[in-house]
Amino acid sequence: MPRHRTTGSDCLCDPDLRPCRILAWWDWLGRVSEQLVPSVPPVPGTASRSPGAVDPTEPARRLLRDLRADRRGLSGREAARRLEAVGPNELPHRAGEPWWRELVRQVSHPLALLLWAAGFLAFVAGTPALGWAILAVITLNALFAFAQERQAVRAVEALQAYLAAQARVLRDGREQVVLAGELVPGDVLLIEEGERVSADVRLLEGAVDVDMSALTGESLPVGRYSSAHDTHVPLLHARELLFTGTTCVAGTATGVVFATGAHTELGRIAALSQRVRREESPLERQVRRVAWLIAVVAAGAGLVFLPLGLLAGLTLVDAAVFAVGLLVANVPEGLLPTITLALAVGVRSLARRGAVVKRLSAVETLGSTTVICTDKTGTLTENQMAVTRLWTTDTASDLTGASDGAVPPPGPTLAALVDAMAACTTARPDVKGLGRGDATELALLAAADRLGRPLDVAGRDLRRAGLFRFDPVVKRMTVLEPGSDGLRAYVKGAPEEVIPRCTRVLTGEHEEPLGADRCRRVAAAVEEYAGQGLRVLAVARRDLTAADSAAARDRDAVECDLTLLGLVAMFDPPRPEVAGAVARCHEAGMRVHVVSGDHALTAAQVAKQVGIGAGGRQIVTGSDLAGMPEDDLDRLLAGTGEVVFARTSPEAKLRIADALRANGEIVAMTGDGVNDAPALRRADIGVAMGRSGTDVAREAATMVLTDDNFATIAAAIEAGRRVYDNVRKFIVYIFAHAVPEVVPFLVFALSGGAIPLPLTVLQILAIDLGTETLPALALGREQAEPGLMQRPPRRRTQGVISREMLVRAWGWMGLTSAILVMAGFFAVLWRAGWAPGDPTGPGTPLNHAYREATTATFAGIVACQIGTAFASRTESASLREVGLLTNPLLLWGIAFEVAFAAAVIYLPPLQQLFQTAALAPGTLAVITPFPFAVWGLDELRRLKRRRRPS
Repeated sequence: MPRHRTTGSDCLCDPDLRPCRILAWWDWLGRVSEQLVPSVPPVPGTASRSPGAVDPTEPARRLLRDLRADRRGLSGREAARRLEAVGPNELPHRAGEPWWRELVRQVSHPLALLLWAAGFLAFVAGTPALGWAILAVITLNALFAFAQERQAVRAVEALQAYLAAQARVLRDGREQVVLAGELVPGDVLLIEEGERVSADVRLLEGAVDVDMSALTGESLPVGRYSSAHDTHVPLLHARELLFTGTTCVAGTATGVVFATGAHTELGRIAALSQRVRREESPLERQVRRVAWLIAVVAAGAGLVFLPLGLLAGLTLVDAAVFAVGLLVANVPEGLLPTITLALAVGVRSLARRGAVVKRLSAVETLGSTTVICTDKTGTLTENQMAVTRLWTTDTASDLTGASDGAVPPPGPTLAALVDAMAACTTARPDVKGLGRGDATELALLAAADRLGRPLDVAGRDLRRAGLFRFDPVVKRMTVLEPGSDGLRAYVKGAPEEVIPRCTRVLTGEHEEPLGADRCRRVAAAVEEYAGQGLRVLAVARRDLTAADSAAARDRDAVECDLTLLGLVAMFDPPRPEVAGAVARCHEAGMRVHVVSGDHALTAAQVAKQVGIGAGGRQIVTGSDLAGMPEDDLDRLLAGTGEVVFARTSPEAKLRIADALRANGEIVAMTGDGVNDAPALRRADIGVAMGRSGTDVAREAATMVLTDDNFATIAAAIEAGRRVYDNVRKFIVYIFAHAVPEVVPFLVFALSGGAIPLPLTVLQILAIDLGTETLPALALGREQAEPGLMQRPPRRRTQGVISREMLVRAWGWMGLTSAILVMAGFFAVLWRAGWAPGDPTGPGTPLNHAYREATTATFAGIVACQIGTAFASRTESASLREVGLLTNPLLLWGIAFEVAFAAAVIYLPPLQQLFQTAALAPGTLAVITPFPFAVWGLDELRRLKRRRRPS
């Protein structure tokens, strides 16, 4: 019977007839277009897919018909046409903002808007130099922040290497290797042990064990069989289906691709995570509040004091100059670039420690985190099984901490157990003890090697006479090898499945009946190991006679009348550095919850070993959580203890994150699997694993750990707290200078002009953009203050600016500086014989004295800045405790500040621009003690604070 050239389906008409080819193409394109229609992902737990898509649970023959494919694979030309129609096999990416919109966002931030307003008023007031300088600050800051964020995003995008680079398919009737991104529905995919599955596949032949931890969080492999046909179970549990993101750990199989890219289960969960809207970080919200606070203060001061200046006798021009000076003095031009640089420094610091941050503000968010929700498999643990206990009726061996040669030679019973557990494997270790295959079987082979009974893997495969692969339904695996009189079967599996099939037990070198007493002893051992969170396997054997060998193809006939050899207990060891990291998190006042898809006992034991829940631990399974009302969940998470959530779904993780946020917590969610992605995006900050994590998790997260090291989180928390402290330090530093800049204008306005203006607008420009900026930037590089990680996390509602900060900046250092600089101003004028109301304008006898007096005000503010810089380095500790020379950047910034001020004061061109005059030695002698006075007064305040009870 002829076949369509494009579809491969049977056709009763001539394949060369044009109408037939057109109908075939029309039918196929209709099916493709139905698959391309966007649809809402199905509710988890159902077997439905998007409208128009094929049903992968239908019989294989019908599925091949619907896909217009057959077991020989597609032709190369057909695959190319389908790739053009359905698109590449890539996961959907969250669309980012266009570059121009990101740039506009950088220049429309509230602080930037304040700078725009200050620049506009500077032009209106006739000071174009100040206006152009402010516009330059806005532009440079926007470009700097834009470049930093784009660089961070590109660094994360460089980690996107999730899909397998290549895949083996049948095309044109022969095996070919193609790029995984070129797979299309209808391709016949060849799968071998150790390969990553690159598309959603329905098995046609063979059986495999797959690691589905990336999708389900379950660390134990599950079996998938071409002969299975599950129609009333969730897709992820259908035993004939494989999914993108899983890894074949044992066996070989052939399957037909039924979904690629966005239409896979991986793409469904990715779409779920992308619908979660990202919210502002705590620092972003606080900076926005700071901006509006500054705006209210500046506008309010102008509205209040402008009429007062007119009533005091100022002319309209003088009043306008006063208003512009007041606004420029209140707007901290250096605050925005300083915040950006501090965050950028934090980003680079974390990158050196193994963390890539996608948003600058995320550095601070980690520092404010109150709760960490962490996955178990691959995050707290190494994702490598290890045998820790061996039990027989004769002995119980503890292999924990033992090294090669440190274990005594096993006795007869233990030797039989070791030989059987090693023989009942299909994994292939390499010379380093790793290799391809199930982690459980690799652990069994490694244990046999440590016990001095290594297995010849090549000989094992050659002598094997039969194999019943591990079946998750019966929870057993059996291999058949030649015996002394027929065949010998080795069986391993769950104790509750293997032990009931045993009638005898090996004791010494003899087999004895498994009576009630021995059954109780075995059950007690199983319960003891399971209570420790260990995975327990029972190992048995059976000798088949020549008559029994005839029934060797019947699994039930083989796996009966067994002889129990013993028990094997294994554990996925925690990463060695995790316990210390968890302790540091606890020391910082944070709670750590485990949110895992693994078994409850296993997750609880790992949590115990790493120190999670030391002050109280509660275990909640997925079924418990599903039936838990919202109020009960809120009360559970509001408690002081830590919770182990086991067998959780992606929706459950999302619910946990929402409940924590509703309780006012700042949540950091860690994970590496696709099932973590929705919660990673919902959390205040999502932390994904860069090496073992999926691209969906990395895209949903805010920070990616390139070293997959949980300990990096503790370092990131410290860095985040340090960045937040440094932001507060230079805010105090900048705000403190607003008072000595504003007070001269108030004195001028309230005196009705009888007291000349002690400070000009251009001199404020020289202070805010010349002498102030570099020390403020240096404060952003300040080291962590002692006791930083012993503080409790700050509340979500706590602002970056507190009342205590304002009292310190404006009341202590600011008011002190204002008194000192005004004293210097009046000292110069009075020494020249000035009296209130005397003219000081150009051409008057007192003009030079007035210029020297304004210069003294300028120099006095610069001198007070030096004292403020040293005082701002710490919030409570003494300067001696943090070290005078521990911030060399600050010393260089102060050196530049002094040099710049000297240039403004003594260089003739700058004297003409800024209306300054050279200071007499006596005036310099008056100004020199200003830094010590400002710093000393704040040092006394901090001493009093340290002595105050907590």
